[in-house]
Amino acid sequence: MKSFSFLAAALALAVPAAAKAPALHVSGWARAGVGSSAAYVSVHNGGAADRLIGASSPAAASVSVHDSQNNGGVMRMRAAGAVPVGSGGIISMKPGGLHIMLSGLKAPLKPGSRLPLTLRFEKAGLVRASLPVLPPGAQGPAAGGHGGH
Repeated sequence: MKSFSFLAAALALAVPAAAKAPALHVSGWARAGVGSSAAYVSVHNGGAADRLIGASSPAAASVSVHDSQNNGGVMRMRAAGAVPVGSGGIISMKPGGLHIMLSGLKAPLKPGSRLPLTLRFEKAGLVRASLPVLPPGAQGPAAGGHGGH
């Protein structure tokens, strides 16, 4: 009987636990560009409330979260700081609003390529994504599409 208990314990340790689905799901796209560009992501939070506190990419010297606002017909951009995403909430970035600014591109972002992007959250830590690069003037993938995971 002791050997059965030992075997059951050994099997329990050898079988990996079922993988837990990530609480944060990231999709989006980036705009082609030379020198600087922007990425637009959607973050769906299936877990506890969190905050987006930064971003990085090996493709750019500087990556930051910005917000564009139209003040009297003049578009102004400013650093957004931490962006909250509630439990069950969504962050939706789009042209003319919240976006990820990519400055000092190390090489041009070309349509058809992919942009590696890492988002940093206060609680969840680092979440990596690979976003498709779309032509200048694009407004994003067709409705319902997921641009990268």
